[in-house]
Amino acid sequence: RPNPPPPLPRRPGGGARAGRAGGAPPPDGSALAYDKLLLATGSVPRKLPMPGLGGRCVYLRTFNDALAIRAHLSAGNRIAIVGGGFIGLELAAAARRLGAAVTIIEAQPRILMRGVPAEIAEVIHQAHEAEGVKILCGEGIAAIADDGAEVRIALAGGHDIVADLAVIGIGAVPVTGLAAEAGLTVDNGVAVDAELRTSDPDIFAAGDCCSFPLALYGGRRVRLEAWRNAQEQGALAARNMLGAGEAHAAVPWFWSDQYGLTLQIAGLSDEGRSIVRRDLGDGAFILFHLAEDGRLVAASGIGAGNAVARDIRLAEMLIAKQARPAPEALGSQTIKLKSLLAA
Repeated sequence: RPNPPPPLPRRPGGGARAGRAGGAPPPDGSALAYDKLLLATGSVPRKLPMPGLGGRCVYLRTFNDALAIRAHLSAGNRIAIVGGGFIGLELAAAARRLGAAVTIIEAQPRILMRGVPAEIAEVIHQAHEAEGVKILCGEGIAAIADDGAEVRIALAGGHDIVADLAVIGIGAVPVTGLAAEAGLTVDNGVAVDAELRTSDPDIFAAGDCCSFPLALYGGRRVRLEAWRNAQEQGALAARNMLGAGEAHAAVPWFWSDQYGLTLQIAGLSDEGRSIVRRDLGDGAFILFHLAEDGRLVAASGIGAGNAVARDIRLAEMLIAKQARPAPEALGSQTIKLKSLLAA
């Protein structure tokens, strides 16, 4: 909007009255009263803070974004992707399947630095290179020039990448403007408690926009950008707005399909202090992440099709139970995870 919205009117009890979605008041200037309010404002792509970005430098978030990018994914077109996370890699896989030439530029030492073990990231890296994707890790961007016909990306190392389209996928930022206007606590998103209640007890938040404590990890505050988390939190917030008083207890879960490979992660893999590997055959494997006290805190798996799906689901249940399975049992191909769950 060209002008910021007016301050939110306050309730007698101190909470803010909200207007329509996005913070804009109804056309007649009145306020909408509420007993309970849910903020589900989501997130937006993190912008690349550089001059020179034009119409051929785009972000992927909405359906219309996808349609616009899809028009460039064809044989003969050159696609540069800034960022080696899930968005960038999944887009690279789709672009290669449609015949486009793809270069990924990642500033970090490897792809998938956030939340994916190096051993699994290497499998993904090799799969992309086998499909013809050029991956440049540890490369900063010195400048970008979009002249309307092509994009020229000058790398800090001295090389140039020329592309017909540059897609920027360097993360997402929670939408917290309305919460901040209302005086709510913001901490890497709208800060909520275990029941998804904000610093105003009548206002809740759910999904990409909120950070919340996870009891499974000692109350560590996290913000998750995944469809299942948004779905689960939306339902939990609705129940708690009706008085259920339920704490968030779901185990984080992520997945990604790239070429014929499926990556799945249950839990927070950066919590583990030791890793046990279980090989499933045909190149599929799972890494079990154990805390110092022996608790299973995460499981990361990769394989063709649904090769890891069943065991990741069982691992998710073990994590929820705060189980302490024997490392040798986790690594054994002959001991079924279901038997560990029963124990």
